[in-house]
Amino acid sequence: MITVLLLILSVVAGVFLGKHFGKKEKLAKNLLVLSAGFLITICLNEVFPEVYTAGAGRSLGIFVIAGVLLQMILEALTKGFEHGHFHHHSERNILPVALMVGLFIHAFIEGIPLANEKQALSPYLMGIVFHNLPISFILGAFLFNRKEGTKGNSYPSLLIVALFALASPMGMLLGNYFNPDLQPYFLAIVGGIFLHISSVIIFESNKNHNIDWTKIGLVIVGVSLALFMHLFHGHSPVGHQH
Repeated sequence: MITVLLLILSVVAGVFLGKHFGKKEKLAKNLLVLSAGFLITICLNEVFPEVYTAGAGRSLGIFVIAGVLLQMILEALTKGFEHGHFHHHSERNILPVALMVGLFIHAFIEGIPLANEKQALSPYLMGIVFHNLPISFILGAFLFNRKEGTKGNSYPSLLIVALFALASPMGMLLGNYFNPDLQPYFLAIVGGIFLHISSVIIFESNKNHNIDWTKIGLVIVGVSLALFMHLFHGHSPVGHQH
């Protein structure tokens, strides 16, 4: 129940902040970079070790690649929304239905491995929470601060928020009906998704290719937070508890 509440609250809190502070584009960018540092560390320290110690052989690497490719396909629907590229496109090019479908599938798949998660406030769960906050911030800014106004768009906007907030809990619920032996495969797919999103945010070129010390600092903070959680949980892999 705590896991479900955290997943939902991370979306609600992000949307609330985006609605009221959505015009602060620098804040959204900083949140994304911070979360990317956290996410890529969780991916390398928690997700991949569990995937490659599952005993399923080298074939799991194919599912990591599948996760990368899946995220690239989803971005055809969301137009790179997950890593803050909504401002590079005309708002009319991001259809609410396409955005809703893309974000739902993305969050739903991330929730499936949580079905076998035994740790309270596990690094994997916190990775999703940290990931949800900046995406939800951008979502709130996009849905509730559009030029067209919010009155005529309030219902579909709230529907998109609700579906995104419930997507990961629904994935977790469905995961309870899967054979636990399948978890490494879902983790591998999620690992590919995490790797793609975080690397795009971290490694995309800065303006004029100058060194962005703020960006580097935020990545270091995100990495440090994730490493602290990794050490705090005693190097326990996803879905297991010592």
